[in-house]
Amino acid sequence: MRRISALFIAVASLCAAGPLAVISVDGLDYRYLRDADRLGLKIPNMRRLMAEGASAQGVVGVWPTITWPSHTTMITGVRPDQHGILGNRRPKSEGGEYYWSAALLKSRTLWQAAHDRRLKTAAITWPVTADADIDYDLPEYFLRRNGGEMDLEGISQKATPGLIAAITAMFPSFPREWIDDRARALATIYLLRTRHPDLLLLHFVDHDSEAHDMGPYTREANATLEYTDELIGQILAAMPAEYTVALVSDHGFDRVDRIVNLRAAVQGEVTPLGGIVTTRDPAVAASLRAVRNQPKFGIGREIPHDELIRYAPALKDVVAAFEPADHVMFGPGDKDLITESREKGEHGFWPRRADYRSVFVLRGPGIRPERLGEIEMIGIAGRLAKILGVTL
Repeated sequence: MRRISALFIAVASLCAAGPLAVISVDGLDYRYLRDADRLGLKIPNMRRLMAEGASAQGVVGVWPTITWPSHTTMITGVRPDQHGILGNRRPKSEGGEYYWSAALLKSRTLWQAAHDRRLKTAAITWPVTADADIDYDLPEYFLRRNGGEMDLEGISQKATPGLIAAITAMFPSFPREWIDDRARALATIYLLRTRHPDLLLLHFVDHDSEAHDMGPYTREANATLEYTDELIGQILAAMPAEYTVALVSDHGFDRVDRIVNLRAAVQGEVTPLGGIVTTRDPAVAASLRAVRNQPKFGIGREIPHDELIRYAPALKDVVAAFEPADHVMFGPGDKDLITESREKGEHGFWPRRADYRSVFVLRGPGIRPERLGEIEMIGIAGRLAKILGVTL
């Protein structure tokens, strides 16, 4: 009887499964949603998803909190050191190119789990999907970049044969030089109307680019996010009622006013990693602690060692790690203590940095409106797998 009951539950679970569209807005810090009224944001479609679905009150990311590792964690459920995508670009020892190809993945993905159940899959500029076994794929692959836009020539080299022509037949304005968020939305609407994928992964990029250039929560970044919300509204209007939609993001965002180069001030082994600085030298650790309260050095919280190795096991030999102070990033320079930041906004900070979180919202059939509290990014893939009725 116990075995029969388990089988019944499993079958019922599969029957309840349905199609899923995952919409990622690159750089959408949770504060945009939490503080929408204070920021004066007009984002009615994101607000509606939150009101009608289950939403996390912030998502604690993975290390490093950058685009390609984070997007891969969301569809594998494991840390970057486990799935193999350690940054946006590969190490210099491996040539320094982007992690373009799905052949570099070391962990099972949602689209592979979906294919095991003979489900249809699609992806629009989702990182690490070039050469992937995805039925309808416009991968994140480019020869040239223009902010968040990627050249159509580059994407065409890796896209599913015939897909760009089919989208163009429905939307003649699609094949412009640059694939921007508008083009990404058109491709998504085409797939929803004609191909009905069981799993659709969409990566919007333009907001992240604007937040880098102009700073997060600025007029320009807010306007770009409002335009992204308009595009989400168009996608929701085209989406069949049986779909569940997940709104996610890869990392938070903070304003950066200056770069502090601690190598110029401290003698000994210092390793700046942008969002943190580490040392394996106890004497250097003592020196950093001694100057931590002096604002010019830009040193913030010391990260507890158990927290450090929880998110970055490769740093287990580090004797001390520090976050930067507010609006500071650590740089690799060894001459000037302070240099100007080339970008007004940045990410790549420590996952548990105060008030630095990404987004997770889930709305669809059978999902009741609720607040989930704070969640971890590594748990997102499991939640998405349940919607699809698949196992990672």
